[in-house]
Amino acid sequence: MKLYIKLLIVSVVVLASSCKDTFLDEKPYSSYTPITLNDSLGFEASLVGLYNHTSTIFSWSDQQGWPSVWQVGTDVANATAQQQGVEIPYYNYALLTPTDNAAARTWNRNYIMVNLTNVIINGAEAPTLTAISTGGKAKISAEAKFFRAYAYNNLATCFGGVPLLTQALTGPKTDFVRAPLDDVNKQIVDDLTFAVANLPDIESVKTNTSGGKLYGRANKFMAMQLLAEVYLRMDKPDLAEAQLQAIISSGRFKLVKSRYGAQSTAPGDYYHDMFIYGNQRRVQGNTEAIWVLEQENPSTVVGGITDNPQQRRVWGASYHNISGMALSDSTGGRALGRLRLSNWVLYSLYKPGDIRNSQYNIRRRYVYNDATKPATYGKPVPYTGSDTLYNIAPHTTKWYQFNPNDSFGYAMIKDFILMRLGETYLLLAEAQFKQGKLEAAATSINALRERSFAGYPSVGQVTSADMTLDFILDERVRELVGEENRRMTLMRTKTLVDRATRLNSNSAVNKTVGLTSTHLLMPIPLTEIQLNKDAVLTQNPGY
Repeated sequence: MKLYIKLLIVSVVVLASSCKDTFLDEKPYSSYTPITLNDSLGFEASLVGLYNHTSTIFSWSDQQGWPSVWQVGTDVANATAQQQGVEIPYYNYALLTPTDNAAARTWNRNYIMVNLTNVIINGAEAPTLTAISTGGKAKISAEAKFFRAYAYNNLATCFGGVPLLTQALTGPKTDFVRAPLDDVNKQIVDDLTFAVANLPDIESVKTNTSGGKLYGRANKFMAMQLLAEVYLRMDKPDLAEAQLQAIISSGRFKLVKSRYGAQSTAPGDYYHDMFIYGNQRRVQGNTEAIWVLEQENPSTVVGGITDNPQQRRVWGASYHNISGMALSDSTGGRALGRLRLSNWVLYSLYKPGDIRNSQYNIRRRYVYNDATKPATYGKPVPYTGSDTLYNIAPHTTKWYQFNPNDSFGYAMIKDFILMRLGETYLLLAEAQFKQGKLEAAATSINALRERSFAGYPSVGQVTSADMTLDFILDERVRELVGEENRRMTLMRTKTLVDRATRLNSNSAVNKTVGLTSTHLLMPIPLTEIQLNKDAVLTQNPGY
């Protein structure tokens, strides 16, 4: 929530009694009027709202380049001529100022989350709440505290020390000050420690009315993985390792190594299967899934998605601009090519035989598929000129999704895989490397390499001599490109400047320029500073 939160006055007609004229009395409420949560239904509705709000972090369509903000100007991608605008300061860093829209959006979405969770936590911990058992209140608080920690980790990674709020706002506040990063980190750890202890096992999450598991709801393994990432950011790799080992040894998850689910008999491979619409959830066969933010078709489920997510349009290629190419499921639906994978990713990152670079996972070639144009139908589409930059640019297929009822494809109806076991192994390798456990780090990486190379171990196996932070960050791209927030990973590891400069300085369009250590943090939004009239909300250095 914006820290200055605007006062919204509404008139509420109170129908006290049909036989008294007081029913015409107006009682004004502001947006700060406390919400009283006093029964399980109220808490449940508020908790479900946290998932809805989380979706808005990923689904902003007013600025269609929003997904690009977290990828371009790093080591993995460049903006194309199809750029939309909000992403421009994130490769032309000289333009990144405190008036930046992306920084303001990041601040806004996460502080709204903080206030929403505080309402729930304060309500669950109120001494006057007697209608819910002690254990029930702990589960409510644990779910809300996971999301509060999630929001504060986003804020800490992007901005450093930020104002720390643990009570719901009850009125306008204009005297916020930034808490030291150590204090913010302590709050995150406290919240996640509580969440780990009180959230259900993934096999014990809530069920819907038909008895199906709602694995999208918070479970303790989500809290453990986030806590491990926080410990790594805090340079406490031993504590991170303990959390990650516990996830792996739980027996609840396993790497996908065989075909499954929708399209399992169609051409493809098991790695690609994880990202097919209808395959992403645990209940759909994805044994790696730790946290999947589930989205539904809004034509059948009211509120099934928030806004219109733009990931497919950003990550895919604008192939429909090529005469002889028709929109189809096999080509992923309509995309716009707002970013292009870096030359380093396309030409240097993958070794031969890596399934993550197969034709099903990184599309590099097209075949004319418009049957109404028989002269070209079925023939390979040649690479010509600037077409390779966005019209038929090589790209990840992870965001493919085609709805024949919406061939224009403004909306994307696809789940967001936010945590999976593949990343657990990568975080574990990072934690082990930071402790000098190079052999163990190699073993963790090899868990992914074994499932990625058919010729393993003669092909694909790595050793302790290969273990560097750079190698682990390389492997994150091989495994998680298109999934992870690459900017936040490089900000967290403080490697953004080196890797973006060293690995992504030869783009044909929109080269990264002006990147310095200043940009390891985003600017505090100027509007927040200006409206905080009764205290100083300090700006990050360099802005």
